[in-house]
Parts: sequence; C-alpha cells; structure tokens
Amino acid sequence: MSQLSTLQDTLKSLRFGETANNLPALLEKAEKDNVTYAAFLMDILSYEQKKREEKQIEKRLKWATFPYYKTLEQFDLNEQQSMSKKEFNKLKELLWIEQLYNIILLGPPGVGKTHLAVGLGIQAIHQGYKVIFTSMGELIHTLKTEEITRKSQTRMKRIRKADLVVIDDLMFMAINQDEANLFFHLINDLYNTSSIILTSNKAPKEWGELLGDPAITTAILDRIMHRAEIIHLNGDSYRMKHRTSIFGAKTASN
Repeated sequence: MSQLSTLQDTLKSLRFGETANNLPALLEKAEKDNVTYAAFLMDILSYEQKKREEKQIEKRLKWATFPYYKTLEQFDLNEQQSMSKKEFNKLKELLWIEQLYNIILLGPPGVGKTHLAVGLGIQAIHQGYKVIFTSMGELIHTLKTEEITRKSQTRMKRIRKADLVVIDDLMFMAINQDEANLFFHLINDLYNTSSIILTSNKAPKEWGELLGDPAITTAILDRIMHRAEIIHLNGDSYRMKHRTSIFGAKTASN
C-alpha cells in the first residue's frame, strides 16, 4: 500500500472523509505553494471544517422542506413599498431568533409573504439554526396522525426541536375544535423555546372565526403575540403582475 493510500485510510478512520478524498489535490497545492507544516495542517483542518459545514447546511435544508429555494437576496424590495430597507435588514440579522420573537407576515395573496418567510428560513440555516417549514394544512394533518404514523412522529419531533418554525397560510381554512386544541398544544410547546414565522391573509383579530373556540383562540394569541412583530405586506400580487402567457406577450385583457 502506498504512503498516500495509508494517509487516506488514516484520515478516513479519523472521520476526515472529505479531506481523505481530496488529499492528492491538497498535497499538490502545498508542494506548489511551498507552505509550512503548520500552514498545511491548517489547510487540512479548514478544508474538512468547510466541507462538514456544507454537508450540515445541505442536510438542514432538506429537513426544512421549503416549497422552493428563494433567498432574501432574491426578494425585491422595490415590489414591496410597505417595508423599508432598514426593517428588511433588521429581519435579515436574525437577532429576533435569539430573543425568541415571532414574526407575523400579513397581506393578500401574491405580495411575497411566503418568499420572505422562506428567505429568512434559508438565512437562519446558513447561520446554524434548525428550521422547519410547513403549511397550516400539512401541520394539522401531521398533528392528527402523530400517534398513528412514524413519519408524522419524526416530523413533529423535528418541529418541536427547531429553532425556527415557519407556518405558511395560517388560518387559510377553518379548523374544528379538536384540531384547534392540537394546534394550541404545539404553540404551547414552542413557546419560550422557538421562534415562529406565521404568514396569513387574515389579521389576528379574525383568527377566532376560523379557530372556533374563543378560549383556545385567546390562549394561542396570548403565546404568539407575547413577543411578536407584525409586518403588513401590501400592494398588487407579484405573481399576477409578472405572470407569463402561453400566447407570448398577450394577456387575458388582449
């Protein structure tokens, strides 16, 4: 066995798999740059650390189950006049996660609520936080089947351990009292342990109409609103404004 193979096997036994696979290139670069032993050792450690971080981010992005990958850099503030650059940057800093603040994004369909929520979630993952994205409909289904299926149990375990939980389309549909009760218990579990981003086209004062039970509504609102920032996104639907047509430049109005 060659010295290179022995080195690679030793690195793999130490769980430096990424470095082992790229060792020939790292050695070639070190010889070319005539680096010191200390610098070469630092290069190896830095390379392995970088690759592990990339794999961790990749895994957390997979677990987050975002509906699409859209970053904050892709969010066009010019399309959303109701939010200032200062407010946007403050959200982007993510200090509110450390402070266990909740973010409530309100507005009509198509104004960028989900895109902003996904972008914040992706930003959080790149800063080392555990994030889960779920629609309200999917969440209720998962809560109802938690005691029945292993898939739902795994999903709920990840939700309860997340640093940031994104619940999209809150109150999009009415839920019954049993479902509202399950939702309350989840909010209670997350209270003081995780931050939540909620998107909704209905203001909190209207949530009672869909939750049904006034007592449960009050209890849910009490925990969500204790530390929360409400952001109103207004304007025309971005999807409608930038929609495409199978007839090229023609639209329904032509």
